Amino acid sequence: MSDLPISTIVGGAAFVVGLIFGATAQRTNFCTMGALSDIVFMGDWRRFRAWMLALAVAMTASQAMHHAGLVDLGKSIYLQGPLAWAGAIIGGLLFGFGMTLAGGCGNKTLVRIGGGNLKSVVTFLVVGLFAYMTLKGLIGLGRVQIESLTNIAVAGKAANQGVPALLAALGLPETIARWLVVAVIAGGLLVFCFKDADFRAAPHDIIGGLIIGLMVPAGWWVTGVLGNDEFDPTPLSSFTFVAPIGDTIMYLMTYTGSTINFGIAAVGGVIVGSFLSSLAGKSFHVEAFSDAADMGRHLTGAAMMGIGGVMAMGCTIGQGLTGISTLSATSFIALAAILFGGVWGLKYMEEGSVGAALKAVLARG
Repeated sequence: MSDLPISTIVGGAAFVVGLIFGATAQRTNFCTMGALSDIVFMGDWRRFRAWMLALAVAMTASQAMHHAGLVDLGKSIYLQGPLAWAGAIIGGLLFGFGMTLAGGCGNKTLVRIGGGNLKSVVTFLVVGLFAYMTLKGLIGLGRVQIESLTNIAVAGKAANQGVPALLAALGLPETIARWLVVAVIAGGLLVFCFKDADFRAAPHDIIGGLIIGLMVPAGWWVTGVLGNDEFDPTPLSSFTFVAPIGDTIMYLMTYTGSTINFGIAAVGGVIVGSFLSSLAGKSFHVEAFSDAADMGRHLTGAAMMGIGGVMAMGCTIGQGLTGISTLSATSFIALAAILFGGVWGLKYMEEGSVGAALKAVLARG
């Protein structure tokens, strides 16, 4: 085992964790866009509560690992660098709106591929293309300009852009601030979830939320503990599904000259996990675009997700679960923007106009 390259060890473990993630998401229908759709169109909050349960579990377990010294979340991309509020808002809105047009977020796209959805294969390719265009290509010029004009530096003012560090800069001891934030947010989310009788009577939603939530600290463990090699350190990371989709496409095209990483292996694991789950549940079926309009919506939504996910530094999973598990201030902003964008997109599908949809969202409160 020790003779294997650390990248291979991390990649293998990431594939297994991703497989569990994908199988769970497929079997329990864990989906951010679906959760918002249930609320907007049916008034059903159960899947959203499952999502919030996952967030509470991810946050609590990740912070416990940090407190125990197993991983240093300060080394993650979510806490390093400035407070990127504009990218989080613009990117979050784009991603949230786009995922409604494309039939789901990055994670759902992978799950649907595993279930036989050919539309999601196209979405996958377009998300990866536009993610790389925004990271390193033509669109990246605009992204860098926005960041240079709007990012707020925290260096010299706080240890990092995490909420506990920002509170510590105001005089509150950081450890107390950390657990106070966890108690208020995670505790509040648990009350929100389990006060509802319908949710308590939905074991598949509870199980889905618990397992998905645990996959985030599992990702930290894979990269931060298993991948902790003094000669070849692995960047600390966990689940996110925008830039890794682009990385996966590049890896497949340049395999002989590329090295696998956590994100690439996790993408593969989610697809395979969903595939196996759909076969076991006899739900695997091939689905294609119904017409040109359907294809156009998916292409547009995928492009928006690729651009928005990079600008916001993550997706519903990358910022919504993984990022917030670090208590990053930018992640909270990004998740709020993604959720707003998602509701806006759903109302657009109903109203047929971007302006009318925005009015409907604001009127809804």
